[in-house]
Amino acid sequence: MSPKIGSLHLSGRVLLAPMAGVTDPPFRALCAEFGAALTCGEMLSADQSLWHTDKSRRRMASASLPASAPAVLRAVQLAGSDPRQLADAARAQVDQGAQIIDLNLGCPAKKVCNRLCGSALLADEPLVGRILDALVRAVPTPVTVKMRTGPDPQRRNALRIAQLAEACGVAALAIHGRTRAERFTGSAEYASIRAVKAAVRIPVFANGDITTAAQAQAVLAATGADAVMIGRAALGAPWIFRDVNVFVESAQIAPRLLRASITALILRHLESLYAFYGEYSGVRVARKHLVRYGAMLGAGSAVRAALLAAEDSVAQFALAQRAFGEQRSALAA
Repeated sequence: MSPKIGSLHLSGRVLLAPMAGVTDPPFRALCAEFGAALTCGEMLSADQSLWHTDKSRRRMASASLPASAPAVLRAVQLAGSDPRQLADAARAQVDQGAQIIDLNLGCPAKKVCNRLCGSALLADEPLVGRILDALVRAVPTPVTVKMRTGPDPQRRNALRIAQLAEACGVAALAIHGRTRAERFTGSAEYASIRAVKAAVRIPVFANGDITTAAQAQAVLAATGADAVMIGRAALGAPWIFRDVNVFVESAQIAPRLLRASITALILRHLESLYAFYGEYSGVRVARKHLVRYGAMLGAGSAVRAALLAAEDSVAQFALAQRAFGEQRSALAA
């Protein structure tokens, strides 16, 4: 059964994790098209004095989705440590159309944690409680949390944070199976997620090291989670959401995508990036996606180097069209 976040029904059991520098509106639209039931935006600072930049404006609820995008819930992730500031930011984003406000308790980046934001907050449970209480009181929309399992392996406090969140009225939790100290090293552990799911009544989403449909099903079974949340594995392979949905619903492997279909979606992605960011930034943002598409689809190093070297959208688009259109082997979905 597909989960709910407050009164909002999700269409499936596989979600896109918010990722700074990746989950912009063009990429979210593509993932939603392939079946991601929730696509949360990139982390937005709660400090509204920073919202005048193009970077921040593109992360707000009011940021325009591509015209071809399917109808999706508008979820905005906020980062900060001041309860009043976060509450004010949440109200501002709801006024812009946000339907879900997500609190970032998961980012392990130093520049975030050094400001006592992201996963650094996990070490201060009373402050987390004040923040969550302020957020839930501030907005009529559901408030969710994206978190890690604790500050470090010796202080895994995901269970206490989760129970605190539920008591404050948080509508759902997404848990990455690593601590702040572990960043992205080693392997994600799911025992902490299973313990949280057993202890709370709100939906719990499992995140971390889910790269295939079979792994997604195994994590659902191991944790009892209501859904899985996929991040890095979607970069360069947004069709992973289709694969997971098919496998979870039918225990069948989704049919391979045709070469022409893969090429068409890559080119459509490029066009949406150029439209969203403009010529100069669109070409540069596209590079990270083209590198991952190239790696996933077996493009040679010379091809990837040429894609990175293109300085304008016409050259970049033509190179991508030629590079991915000439792949001879069938591409796995």
